[in-house]
Amino acid sequence: MTEKLYYKDSYIHSFKAQVIACTEAKGGYGVILDKTAFFPEGGGQPSDAGTIGNAHVLDVQISKGDIIHYVSAPLNTGTVYDCKIDWDLRFRRMQNHSGEHLVSGIAHSKFGCDNVGFHMGNDCMTVDFNIELTRDALRFIEREANRAVYENVEISTVFPSQSELRTIDYRSKLDLADDVRLIVINGYDICACCAPHVARTGEIGVIKILSSMRHRGGVRLTMIAGRDAYDDYVVKHGYNAEISALLSSKPNETTDAVQHLLNTLQKTKFENSSLKRELAALYFSSASADQNGNVCVFCPSIDTDVVREHVNVLTSKYTGFCAAFSGSDDEGYRYIIASRDLDSRQFVSSLNAALGGRGGGSAKMVQGSVKALKSDIEVFFKSL
Repeated sequence: MTEKLYYKDSYIHSFKAQVIACTEAKGGYGVILDKTAFFPEGGGQPSDAGTIGNAHVLDVQISKGDIIHYVSAPLNTGTVYDCKIDWDLRFRRMQNHSGEHLVSGIAHSKFGCDNVGFHMGNDCMTVDFNIELTRDALRFIEREANRAVYENVEISTVFPSQSELRTIDYRSKLDLADDVRLIVINGYDICACCAPHVARTGEIGVIKILSSMRHRGGVRLTMIAGRDAYDDYVVKHGYNAEISALLSSKPNETTDAVQHLLNTLQKTKFENSSLKRELAALYFSSASADQNGNVCVFCPSIDTDVVREHVNVLTSKYTGFCAAFSGSDDEGYRYIIASRDLDSRQFVSSLNAALGGRGGGSAKMVQGSVKALKSDIEVFFKSL
């Protein structure tokens, strides 16, 4: 079996290993080494990346007890190659995973939560607990997890015997018996885990819970730690600085400034809606019917509901087709056409055919749009 160097030392950046087997696989080649520091996907954490010789390591999986490195190019069986891990990626994942252990350990010891799901993505981690947690509880967990970071507690790895394991109170999502690997953070957590971790909590840097949501009777957290948390802060700080400049507010007062802007916008929308209603009333008040009782009104872009109200008023006064067109020659016109006594569907069918329009509705009222000019629409109505 392949010797698991990542179990012995999480900080191995490079090593030499002999190729035991190399076979073609989907998208590349599957390679088995005599030893490896490449962590295979497991426990919710993706596999390591890097190189073996000149071949790029695309994925690492455990299959039937073998650790298979899926690489971009074939490697010679029996040859010893220089192997290099993408250390930045590995260390970020070590920081995140160790940070998650602190959060889950504190949630378990203080609130009785069991971690029932964990997934590490490219941008963040998700952690599922089996009970709901209040906002105050999450703040407490985050604060205490970061306190553990400041204390720079040692993180150790132990492989207890079966008899020793029975005496240890540890967290695990699985019922384990043989070759159990425990990650111990003194005073904070003991958890069965197969992944690499940092040596001391101080290396985690910072832990941040980004969001939480109810999930299957419990709660799902989204969180980040370490360099990922720093990068996230840099991006969000930049956004906040831009918003601060746009709103002419202090960076720590952008929330109040945005709320003030929203209130002003809401007031402006209300005033704008009132003005549109008054404007529509002016346009429709001057409407008059032709000798056949048909009415055609043009108005600028006004809310459809307002236009519909005025068209309904016109149909109570006139016996023909009452039409309202809102828009412009450049952008086209939206129409609402209704009639008290006539079939509006037949009318709109003729209008669409003549003016290249689209729309439909009921016998009482139809809606649609045309790309025709105002003069063409007026000619059509005069020809009725």
